[in-house]
Amino acid sequence: MRKLCILGSTGSIGVNTLDVVRLHPDMFSVVSLSANTRVDEMLAQCQEFTPTVVVMVNETSASQLEEKLQNIGLGRIIVRSGPQALVDIARENTTDTVMAAIVGASGLLPTMAAVEAGKRVLLANKEALVTSGALFIDAVEKYGAELLPIDSEHNAIFQCLPSIAQKSLGRCDLASNGISKILLTGSGGPFRTLPIEQLEQVTPAQACAHPNWDMGRKISVDSATMMNKGLEFIEAKWLFNIDPDDIKVVLHPQSTIHSMVQYKDGSVIAQMGNPDMRTPIAHALAFPDRIDSGVEPLDFFNTKAFEFEEVDYQKYPNLKLAINACKSGQGACTALNAANEIAVDAFLNEKIKFTDIAKINETSVNKFVSERVTSIDDVVTLDASVREFSRNLVENHYLQVSDEVVNKDKREGCN
Repeated sequence: MRKLCILGSTGSIGVNTLDVVRLHPDMFSVVSLSANTRVDEMLAQCQEFTPTVVVMVNETSASQLEEKLQNIGLGRIIVRSGPQALVDIARENTTDTVMAAIVGASGLLPTMAAVEAGKRVLLANKEALVTSGALFIDAVEKYGAELLPIDSEHNAIFQCLPSIAQKSLGRCDLASNGISKILLTGSGGPFRTLPIEQLEQVTPAQACAHPNWDMGRKISVDSATMMNKGLEFIEAKWLFNIDPDDIKVVLHPQSTIHSMVQYKDGSVIAQMGNPDMRTPIAHALAFPDRIDSGVEPLDFFNTKAFEFEEVDYQKYPNLKLAINACKSGQGACTALNAANEIAVDAFLNEKIKFTDIAKINETSVNKFVSERVTSIDDVVTLDASVREFSRNLVENHYLQVSDEVVNKDKREGCN
């Protein structure tokens, strides 16, 4: 029986993870859970799964949860608070598997703690790898952790790889295994067919209305800007040890093919299924076995035709920014992620326009692209500096991109 720590249990990935666990009580035991402020959701999870330890990052929420647990006779469940408590439960030896599902850079330190404890780490927090890159992969190798991808795209790629490559994630040599390219699919989000000139006026509600996936607000906006695909591009570079030029983003509106691997002999192997995160979660939880995820199998007779399109980088400048950051180095990737978290939050709170997200991101990356990142402390320091800079951009409405960059994009057609 695998003993689970679920970081971010009240979010979309956490809830779906518990859905799979619920189907297999003989295979999984929930030892620890974490959330930020969702007290009632956590209370319900505690009642059903009776973990040993729960972390509410927000101190007030932790106090409220502790009182509610006492009132219903579950006072034996330990409640902790604060960011350090996340690190502590991630590394505790009472668990062997950690679902890293905290959204954003705040998930880096607890995820790294799980890696350093040599656990099976189910990586749903792509930002941890985006912000630390080689440092993260080096730690996986050093401490003997087992890394399994949860993002539907990376899990799909993983499933399409030969077993020898699966066993050396982060260090695999795809070329020697006959692989020429990774084809990373993306739906294009809710604005794929919307004219570019209308993007400036879209609302947070519209941006969060993804046509295929049920996700949290932040990742929904990232999908609308295709920054999510950009972060996945960077993550794929590190997970599969592949040159950025050998990763191709393909628009696939139906989200039925989750990604593909192209081999040198002309073969393309694709992983398909209904757009439901329980499929990759179940795959990683039970790997190398296969278990019921609760997801209906794909019905080919009622499945829409498969469509594929080239990416329009003028409509999705954030994706181009991410690809360029991936090629520029770790400082650019760390800066891009931090700036994007601030910009998306500002958009969701109606402080900036949808199209301003890319402007803030580009201005921030240009400011910090040359920063050296050689340790996790460097990552944390740079992340804080970029966030402060990006907040000032939002507050001062300074969203001007240099004429040089704009003119360069026009000359190159954003290709």
